[in-house]
Amino acid sequence: MYKKNPAYKYASMCASDTRRRVPHYVKMQAESWLNIADGFDKEAMVDEETVARIERLLKLMIHPDMNCPMNEGLEPYAWFLIIAGLCTKLKKKHNIRYYTTILLEIARKNFKTFNSGIIFILLMLTEPDFSRFFSVAPDLQLSSELKLAIRKIIKSSPALYDEADPAFKLLRSEIRCNINDNEYKPLAYSEDRMDGKTAHAFLADEAGAMDAYPIEAMRSSQINIQNKLGIVISTQYPNDNNSMIDEIDKAKKSLDGLIDNKRIFSLLYEPDDELASGETWMTDDRVLYQANPVSLTSPEMLENLKEKRLDAILYPNKRENFLCKHCNILYKGIGAEGYIDVQKVKQCRRDRNDEWWRGRRVWLGLDLSLSDDNTSVAMVTEDDGIIYSRVTGFIPADRADAKSKKEGVDYKRLAKEGNCIACGSEVVDYSTVEEYILTLESNLGVVIQSIGYDRWNAISTIQKLEAEGIECVEVKQHSSVLHAPTKLLKEAILEKKFAYDDNRLLEINFQNAKCTEDTNLNKYVNKKRSSGKVDMVVATINAVYLLQQEQLYGMDFVIQTV
Repeated sequence: MYKKNPAYKYASMCASDTRRRVPHYVKMQAESWLNIADGFDKEAMVDEETVARIERLLKLMIHPDMNCPMNEGLEPYAWFLIIAGLCTKLKKKHNIRYYTTILLEIARKNFKTFNSGIIFILLMLTEPDFSRFFSVAPDLQLSSELKLAIRKIIKSSPALYDEADPAFKLLRSEIRCNINDNEYKPLAYSEDRMDGKTAHAFLADEAGAMDAYPIEAMRSSQINIQNKLGIVISTQYPNDNNSMIDEIDKAKKSLDGLIDNKRIFSLLYEPDDELASGETWMTDDRVLYQANPVSLTSPEMLENLKEKRLDAILYPNKRENFLCKHCNILYKGIGAEGYIDVQKVKQCRRDRNDEWWRGRRVWLGLDLSLSDDNTSVAMVTEDDGIIYSRVTGFIPADRADAKSKKEGVDYKRLAKEGNCIACGSEVVDYSTVEEYILTLESNLGVVIQSIGYDRWNAISTIQKLEAEGIECVEVKQHSSVLHAPTKLLKEAILEKKFAYDDNRLLEINFQNAKCTEDTNLNKYVNKKRSSGKVDMVVATINAVYLLQQEQLYGMDFVIQTV
């Protein structure tokens, strides 16, 4: 009975977890698979014959580090990954796997590549004759990590590598199975063309360091293959433009029932949202457990992670690597002159709610920048001591791909999610920006008090807005003027007296923002020194400046000059 298998036991443990050592979406995946395993699903089933076959093959493999049969050396999560991924079948076609994608988001040193190697060996032994398997990664060295793992397991297993009659042939560029002429070859995104190949199964390793092309090229090659499989694995990476973000988003929507595709098996070992924000990671061990499933059974790993956590607390320059690679928390270090830790900013995020804004008095901040660059409009108001904000960016539509590649930001995805608006062609269409501002009152029901702007590139637009009766106030981009709103915004964030409508692009802008200090110790966000686009932060500070002047002086405040 497969219910005695460690995979079923681990899934049951995840589904019944009450100590929150298992992340939310892993628990959801376990519940979903148990529904299949217990026979309640209409489409899928767990094939007992395949489970028994996999168990027999694992007994033939020798764990190269533990020197024991593989079935005795596998971690519980690996059992779940292998049995669920390979033994869950369609009810109507028992020879077809139910899951076409296996997605594993997991922290470093949890044996993700090693376990992928086990899956590939099993596939090479069990798939039809002349099947082809590939791994793709940013470079050949990374892609070859899977080949090294496979080679290590095979050479440690006498049943697979009898020199007189070996089941596998280990070549320099590929590995072949002599039983059925199946072959595996590692590919490098930086060197190899992904097109023109047919992959019965593929592995995308360190997907967080690649864009979507290699994965989509592999998937395109599988269109005519009935029993296809794609394995995508990675830790988190600090860049926002990578294929793993989309893969994770799709998997979550599948588990949440927001899309119909249920043929994704995902184990997303990332801390739950409330654990991944602020400084919770510094003290709550659940962050370590949720990102590192091996730590549940390995006291040595847990102690090592705690040592690394202490280093990350004491030394900010080690924080990015620890949070991304060992906690699967998307984080980019703020650096010596950073404005504010984005983890603090994320604690102020709230869901977008148009109705909430209706009837509010609002102040707008405008940062037009250059016409071929990003432009932003920030809207702020104050209620019960809390500053509320909604920021919208504008990007040149025809430059979205080039900007995404250069800046490491997926602008098309962000535009689709409503974080920004793509308009114009090679340059931003200022008429779209003007229309957005002029229709705010009718669309959201707000009452615009005034607009704060930087004079640079703004004269024409400001004249049009003033002609419509909107008061426009120049905010001098000088430290003596900007210091106060810059300080107020930072303090509001730290004290959780700031709330912004959910916007990933704004968070990226806060990650990029760097400050400069003048001789009088006045600080302001410096665009030239920042590590990327900060127009949304600048627009927000311009809006906060007007709000601050209103609070200090009322409607008749005098504009500061230099």
